[in-house]
This record gives sequence, structure tokens and C-alpha cells, in this order.
Amino acid sequence: MPFFLVGPTAVGKTALAIELAEQFDAEIVNADAFQVYRGLDVLTAKPDAEAQRRVRHHVLSQISLFETMSAASFRELARAALSDVHSRKKNAIVVGGSGLYLKAITHGFDQVPPPDPKLREELNRLPQKELAERLQKLSPELAARTDLKNPRRVIRAIEIAASVIPSRIVARDAVCEPRSAPAATATNGVLLLRDRDDLYQRINERVNAMFRDGVEEEVRALQDIGQTAASALGLKEIRALIAGQISREECIAKIQQATRRYAKRQLTWFRHQTTFSQLNLTPFSHREAVHAITQMFRRALE
Repeated sequence: MPFFLVGPTAVGKTALAIELAEQFDAEIVNADAFQVYRGLDVLTAKPDAEAQRRVRHHVLSQISLFETMSAASFRELARAALSDVHSRKKNAIVVGGSGLYLKAITHGFDQVPPPDPKLREELNRLPQKELAERLQKLSPELAARTDLKNPRRVIRAIEIAASVIPSRIVARDAVCEPRSAPAATATNGVLLLRDRDDLYQRINERVNAMFRDGVEEEVRALQDIGQTAASALGLKEIRALIAGQISREECIAKIQQATRRYAKRQLTWFRHQTTFSQLNLTPFSHREAVHAITQMFRRALE
């Protein structure tokens, strides 16, 4: 089993993963839903060229922006990468914040339960807003991957969320659930956290940095993009900016707000769906954090 370094966006996973990988002769397997695509490097906050030079990365910039991606498809890419890493007697560190993709590594897939006619009849009487709220309560992560404006998809997701306990996974084109394999244990991973104000400040600064690094020009250069990649956080706001529908300041504020909300959903999912040890980075220096995670990794290897 690889070592998992997970947490919400902007918590600081990449820098810590690079140092950890260098110490333990490890390679990194990406578990970010959008960094798997080629392109949109600034928008998706991919590890920069220097980080990729220092440590070999897998499942990064691997598929075209036009391709459809799902948790099941990702699992096949990740399994192949992990097999390659282990065949060369290297350690593997899975790094990311996409809960569904991480769960895809630790669990296999079975067919979902059949439709529930009685529940479906009840749900069909509810307004769209109430359907979305119910799904968000049942499974924030599933809600984040479902088109909440599509009642048919929301109803099906609610059926799955209500019948699959404790874990749910949904792919974009095919709905799946994890097998009843045990969840990743506390000994082979760490959930990185920060105090809310600290994390939100980092998110706000990351969005500002994206614009300094040319994210607007990156999006402007896009010719076309597939449906899955088009849901990357911040893309629709930047397209609205380019179209003259909102100002640059409004665009930045909207992306910052959307990213903060996404981070909150990520934290909810991780706290309910994993048993990883938790490490709040706010009180520690970078050196202290590296030391603490190093100790965790050593114990996982024993």
C-alpha cells in the first residue's frame, strides 16, 4: 500500500510531498481530478517544472483536455503507475485532494444498487433545490461531482448515497460504488489540515498568484475542452472575465469564494471517509511539519 498525503486545496501538500519523496527515494502519484489533464497548469496549480525535475510524478498531465475522466478510469491509471513504481523497488506517495479518486485507489468497484421505485417516487415530488440539499447532506463529495441542476442525476445520486454506507463513489458517465474493502488505515497516510483563517488566506493568495502567473492568458488560449475538464474550478469565472461579463476583481473574488467552499467540502469528506492520522500545519514551521510527516512515513514502512 502506498503512503497517502491528502488534504484540501492550498493546504501545502505539494511542497511537503516533494521533500518526503526525496528523503525516502519515493515517486509521487497524483490524485487530483484535474491535474491529470494536459494543459491548464496554472489553473490547476500543478507542481512546477522544478518540482517535477526533483521527483518523478505519475498520472500528471496524462490525458487530453477533450477526454472524459471518471473515478473508475483514474483507478486504472493509478494502479498502473503504482505497479510501475513498486516494480522498480521504489516507494510511492499518493498526493491529492480529490476524495473520489483517492477512494478509487483504496477500493475496487461493484455495480451500484438498483433503482428504488418507492424512494424515487418520493423524490420526484420534491423541488430541485430540496433534492440538491438532501444530496449535499447525505454525501457532500457525491454532491460535488453531480450536476445539481439535473434532477434525474440528483435523484439517482441520492438513491446511491442512501443505500451505500459508509462510502460512495460516482463517475461522471457511470455510477460506481467502492467494494467493501477496508478503508485506508491511519498507519499509511496523513490528512493535512490548517486553521480555517490560515487555509482561507492561503487559498486567497493562491488565486491571486494564479493571475500573476498568467491564468487568464492560459484560459484565453484554449481552443476547446471536454465536458469533464470544463468543470475545473475557476474556469467558468475566467471565461466570464474574458467575455467581458465580470471585472477582474469580481472574477478573483468569485474564484476565491468557490475555492473556499470546495475546501470545506473536501474537509467534510476526508473527516467522514478516511481514518488517516491528522496533522494541523498551522502551529508548525515547514521544517517541523516535514519532520512530523517523516516520522509517520517511517512507521508506515515498518
